[in-house]
Amino acid sequence: MNIEEIERGTDEVIPRADLHLRLAQAEKDGTRLRIKAGFDPTAKDLHLGHTLLLNKLRAYQDAGHEAIFLIGDFTGMIGDPTGKNETRKPLTREQVEDNAKTYQEQVFKILDPAKTTIAFNSHWLDALGAEGMLRLAAQYTVARMMERDDFTKRFRDNLPIAIHEFLYPLLQGYDSVALKADVELGGTDQKFNLLVGRHLQTAYGQKPQCIMTVPILEGLDGVQKMSKSLNNYVALNDSPKEMFGKVMSISDTLMWRYFELLSFRPLAELADLKRGAEAGQNPRDIKMALAVELVERFHRGGAGEAAKAEFIAQFSQGALPENIPEIIIAVPEAGLPLAVVLKQAGLVASNGEGNRLIDQKAVKVDHQRVEDRQTALKAGCNHLLQVGPRRYARVLLRAE
Repeated sequence: MNIEEIERGTDEVIPRADLHLRLAQAEKDGTRLRIKAGFDPTAKDLHLGHTLLLNKLRAYQDAGHEAIFLIGDFTGMIGDPTGKNETRKPLTREQVEDNAKTYQEQVFKILDPAKTTIAFNSHWLDALGAEGMLRLAAQYTVARMMERDDFTKRFRDNLPIAIHEFLYPLLQGYDSVALKADVELGGTDQKFNLLVGRHLQTAYGQKPQCIMTVPILEGLDGVQKMSKSLNNYVALNDSPKEMFGKVMSISDTLMWRYFELLSFRPLAELADLKRGAEAGQNPRDIKMALAVELVERFHRGGAGEAAKAEFIAQFSQGALPENIPEIIIAVPEAGLPLAVVLKQAGLVASNGEGNRLIDQKAVKVDHQRVEDRQTALKAGCNHLLQVGPRRYARVLLRAE
């Protein structure tokens, strides 16, 4: 087994020596470890941020172990308080179940269906009952719970903490008890909850799981965590064109972070790409290689190269001048009026001038004349803008 591949892109492994022993013993005995990763279905779309855990589950699958994709249909109704400065609004069971259906459809874009166990934590948490909940709550103290940074900050700032939020880490930890997990995967922000799982397994007479954390993936803005609520995400269900365009919209710096965390290329190949960039290769060409890889992974059948060809055609074909400037523009969720984009791209001096030129039919978007000044451009797209016969700009629109 390639331990380096299992640990590639991880932040922490606790305890690392124990995990190595378990993996070696399982290989010797021909047995499988139970590897768990939980996902609360609080929205319909899985995105690239989720795939860090899914990729790790797949790596364990490929090494012969059992991957448990846990859908938190019970805990999703509570809402994970991790990183929140206010109490989350609980979801209804109907909302959670509706979202869970889409998760099951998307997850097999990465995981091997024949080697995946899908579990729902409502199966054991519904049965826990009031008495079982009280016994579970008795396994942890308020003082230990207040060691969580988000709870500490909210208490210090005199912000409310609902009692049910204290239950969330206990319920996530109890999932590991119910599943008899050998390893649990989670983001770095989940470390506290994962450690609670180790504590509870010991309290219930089980060998405590090893835990493996992966970094939090920044969204398209390069700052905030990738999130649907922040509109800075790449969904697994995005069309090839949309996915390719979103990846191409990230900064050259963020590109390397995405290569590190999302690419399946060998580490030696990534080093070669970096050397190429240092030697003067256009970062756009390197970014295209990443976009092709990701689109192909989720859509297959040559979709990556087809999206690349469409992207190049969109921005390069036609009698266009060389060295058209490329501008990245932050766009709110509602989009930006075309006149505003023209001004930010440096094609007009003011919004008013942009609107006048639109009225005069002097503006084209992707070679198509635009005549409606109400036209708005959305984040996650890329466009070739033309004003008059000689002014051009390529704009990459990122969520702000």
